[in-house]
Amino acid sequence: MLEILETPITVVHVFAAAVLILIILIQPGKSGGLTAALGGAGTQQVFGGRGAGNFLSRGTWILAGTFFLTSVVLAYTSSSTDDSISAKRGHKTHHAAPAPKKSAPKK
Repeated sequence: MLEILETPITVVHVFAAAVLILIILIQPGKSGGLTAALGGAGTQQVFGGRGAGNFLSRGTWILAGTFFLTSVVLAYTSSSTDDSISAKRGHKTHHAAPAPKKSAPKK
């Protein structure tokens, strides 16, 4: 059942990772963050004086939780199957018989 959801969960995981990176870079720190480097007051105009900090903090926690949850689910789905990677792809492994031992030449 979880194999069906593996692709959508992977998409959510990658999306959460990318947005989490961006939202962390946008957050104002002691020196103002990325917004101060790129022009400054853009987030204050959109969110208000302190609204950006609260919004970005909440978004960070939600995305971090989503990232953590999808990481655990993807780890579980990858380790819960008994098939090897080659069996999932449909490749059959052929084990060759050992080569016959050659005897030393007789003198």
